[in-house]
Amino acid sequence: MAGAQLILQSVEFSHPGMTAPLFSELTVQFPAGWTGVVGPNGAGKTTLLKVAVGELAAQAGAVRRQGLALYVAQRTDEPPEMLEDFVWAPDASVLKARLRVGEDWPERWSTLSHGERKRAQIAVALWREPAVLALDEPSNHIDADARELLVRALEDFGGVGLLVSHDRALLDELCARCLLLDPPSAVLRPGGVTEALAEQDKEEGAARSANDALRRTEGRLRAEAQRRRVIAEQKAAASRGSRQKKIPANDHDGRAQRQLAKLTGKDAYAGRMVSQMRQRAGKVAKQRAEIAVKKRYETGIWVDGASFMPRDFLLRLPAGELSLGGGRALRFPDLEIGGTSRIALTGANGLGKSTLIRHLLAHLHVPAERLVCVPQEITAEESRALLEEVKRLPEAELGRVMTTVSRLGSRPARLLESALPSPGEVRKLLLARGIVRGPHLIVMDEPTNHMDLPGILCLEEALADCPCAMLLVSHDEEFLDKLTETDWHLSRAEDGDTRLTVSG
Repeated sequence: MAGAQLILQSVEFSHPGMTAPLFSELTVQFPAGWTGVVGPNGAGKTTLLKVAVGELAAQAGAVRRQGLALYVAQRTDEPPEMLEDFVWAPDASVLKARLRVGEDWPERWSTLSHGERKRAQIAVALWREPAVLALDEPSNHIDADARELLVRALEDFGGVGLLVSHDRALLDELCARCLLLDPPSAVLRPGGVTEALAEQDKEEGAARSANDALRRTEGRLRAEAQRRRVIAEQKAAASRGSRQKKIPANDHDGRAQRQLAKLTGKDAYAGRMVSQMRQRAGKVAKQRAEIAVKKRYETGIWVDGASFMPRDFLLRLPAGELSLGGGRALRFPDLEIGGTSRIALTGANGLGKSTLIRHLLAHLHVPAERLVCVPQEITAEESRALLEEVKRLPEAELGRVMTTVSRLGSRPARLLESALPSPGEVRKLLLARGIVRGPHLIVMDEPTNHMDLPGILCLEEALADCPCAMLLVSHDEEFLDKLTETDWHLSRAEDGDTRLTVSG
């Protein structure tokens, strides 16, 4: 797109109450095409996108852009601005067909699936032809077919694109470069996320190796300085003893005096060597201080040995049907969830997965405090309330929750400082709060949505070791294959109704 540009010059930003800025002296020029913005939850990815398009003002530095700049949010609570204009615009017909946006969507926004809402958000943004387009988790909620439609549409975008996503394949497919955020640092690297992270890991490994080598050198120098200091002190003591001896009157050739001078000279030489060793150790320590070594945090959340005593069956539901509206129904067979069941609920958008989940939750035989339920979307108001509730927990329980959050890849201090946690952090917080209470059942609707890449790996490891039952709703087949044993699959029948089949 002619004239599209985006330049950040010495930009700084921090949210109220933060003890340190999310980024400082950030200077980067974004060319046309897609740039991935990658980093852990809470690192400031969404904030950076909003600063780039002008929804947030930089507190220092300058942002230079030309043309219309749009931000497409993670959340799908509200319909996008100009949705009605879009669905009736003559020049929007190709995009409507391409992303399968219905003309009745503005009137029935509240009944749309989150995947349908996400397609509408992106379709409207592309139709407005911005020079700068910032997409925050565009592949959240969408099924495999919709994802393919999305990729093809985004490939044709000719402006400056910023893309935040947990979808590694999407970042690799679209992005020619990635900005890696880890406050307070930000590094622009060439290639998709796989290439960029591999290069980062290589550099971090080299830094750790250099740091370890210098640490060993410093240790040897300090040990040698200590050894020589002890020897010097011993010789000094011997020298003092010699000086206390009276020089014989018949020492005409001065032999005793010369011996004393030798001892005194050696003392001075030994002292200089100790000083030199310490100086060399100090120089090595200074070299170490100039090497940035990224801190590593422990992962895995089943570390406290919480007591789990699940029942044999948490749910026994006879066959039945649920209304989906518009004369459609969801029909299901007898359903059971055992104490250690690992169930995947799959199916295309709009077939009633969320409706079924709500029905199942209402019929569980599980105490409320033993159920962990993480929905697809959590509103901003609910997110603020959750964080305040967690902050009021007793100190010991708060400590266990924050330890679990840390083991899921987020920094507790940064989370507790925030007024509104990111959607990914909220999901980790909900999961952590439930984990420390020893759950019988974990229900997660689109568990990888909003999660950062390291967080997804931590989540996979954690759920692989889960000692309780799990029901996971997801379009992420690789994630489900690693963790589940039974498939509850929804499909559309010829009569338009939804059928659930059980396999595995």
